[in-house]
Amino acid sequence: MRAQVVYESMFGNTAAVAEAIAAGLRPHFEVTVSPVAEVVNYPAPQVDLLVVGGPTHAFGLSRTTTRQDAANRTDDAVEIEIGIREWLDAALPVSSPRSAAAFGTKIARPPWLPGSAAKGIAKRLRHLGYHLAVAPADFHVEDMAGPLSSGELVRATDWAAQLAATALPLPGAPI
Repeated sequence: MRAQVVYESMFGNTAAVAEAIAAGLRPHFEVTVSPVAEVVNYPAPQVDLLVVGGPTHAFGLSRTTTRQDAANRTDDAVEIEIGIREWLDAALPVSSPRSAAAFGTKIARPPWLPGSAAKGIAKRLRHLGYHLAVAPADFHVEDMAGPLSSGELVRATDWAAQLAATALPLPGAPI
């Protein structure tokens, strides 16, 4: 079975989480990890499991203006022209049942801070016809540019192992 992890990352934190998720999936899947810029011309990945993640900006998925704002606040940001929001909005619906999962990164404090890129990704994946194998997950960073909070990479690997256990082929899905 094949899985693809697609992510958007400006400061490297979401990329690190994507790699940890791939590590948790590898015992059960052949895994490809790709920044969204590498898959922008592939609007319908042909995999058994699609895992999509991005950073939380302004309480949700990033957009051009929030990415520009983040880049202007630090010299450490990677410029991103097409983000997860744009990629999913241009994606083609799946033609047969497929499993997916959504993850995001967001600032850990204050803990009551609303918003989640993971929830926005999950909504878009469901709209495209994907079945969410697990609930969306947020992984925490200490500040806008990071670092990841202690233990988050282990938690991401564990989340992926749980995902692998529940993302069996759906009835009617090609094997």
